[in-house]
Amino acid sequence: INTMKLVLFIAGLSFPFACYSQSNSLGTVALPDVDTGDAFNQVKKMLGTWKGELTQASGNVVEQYSEFYLVSGGNTIYERIIEDGVEMLSTYSDEDGKLVVKHYCALGTEPVFKVSGISSSSMSISLDEAKNDLHTGHHSFVTGMTWTTDSQNPNSMVFENSVSLDGKITTNKATLKRSM
Repeated sequence: INTMKLVLFIAGLSFPFACYSQSNSLGTVALPDVDTGDAFNQVKKMLGTWKGELTQASGNVVEQYSEFYLVSGGNTIYERIIEDGVEMLSTYSDEDGKLVVKHYCALGTEPVFKVSGISSSSMSISLDEAKNDLHTGHHSFVTGMTWTTDSQNPNSMVFENSVSLDGKITTNKATLKRSM
């Protein structure tokens, strides 16, 4: 084996991936250092692709797929969610040390959340009343979410959410595994 050819081949394979990595500059503009709070850092632990099954309040079981990406120079996490073939998205950003979550829901609403609980293996968010004008009697929307990572296996988690559907609160629960 020609060692030089092997080194050049491996270097050539890694070049396309380097084009998509986060950088500390945008052209000639230096990007600021990112200083985020504990909740944002907790969400960073979920970066990657997660797959599993979601059990709806009705007992119906559907496929759940989530991809978490770090974007915008490390200032935002974008989550692409596919639930039973329906795509949605959520964004997670740090605002002065506090996590702000915006969910763009298939129900036609865009609730905004704040952290209501956090530990080393779990985080819960609830509706931020100051940033929402959603009403249970008039809208259907997600009211809260919780992620609990298995302390023995960080590639396994339980995701739970509560949803106001036609004025009634329902709960859903998914068991997800991170794809490698």
